Amino acid sequence: MSHPEYFNYEGLGKINQQKYKYSQAVRVGDRIECAGQGGWDPQTGILKEDVEAQINQTFKNVDLALKTAGGTGWNQVFRLTSYHVSLDSEVMKIMVENFKKHIPDHEPLWTCVGVERLARPDMKVEIEAAAYDSRSLN
Repeated sequence: MSHPEYFNYEGLGKINQQKYKYSQAVRVGDRIECAGQGGWDPQTGILKEDVEAQINQTFKNVDLALKTAGGTGWNQVFRLTSYHVSLDSEVMKIMVENFKKHIPDHEPLWTCVGVERLARPDMKVEIEAAAYDSRSLN
């Protein structure tokens, strides 16, 4: 059985590892899971106010977390859960646009949840993802 290997991208990923004692991604065998990613700048942690900008950056941060764990990115994602402070038709449209851009060749499982608040009061979206990567790092 494979043992979990934990990964954190440079910048905010390593800062959060030290500050909050968690990792951005874990690999167990051929599976990679990433912790909830928000729309922050991965180096500075700064969040834009605009929900579209946050969603777009969140998709980039999921990709970064997966690649940091040795994956190839969104093309390997088979399941995701998104959490939204405001869940309306505009948010759904932006999410679907990002699916088409980042995952053009398949349709992963998706659970979409409206929530009252996320970890930071200025966060509008958070995405967790699970990916399958048959390539072994060992």
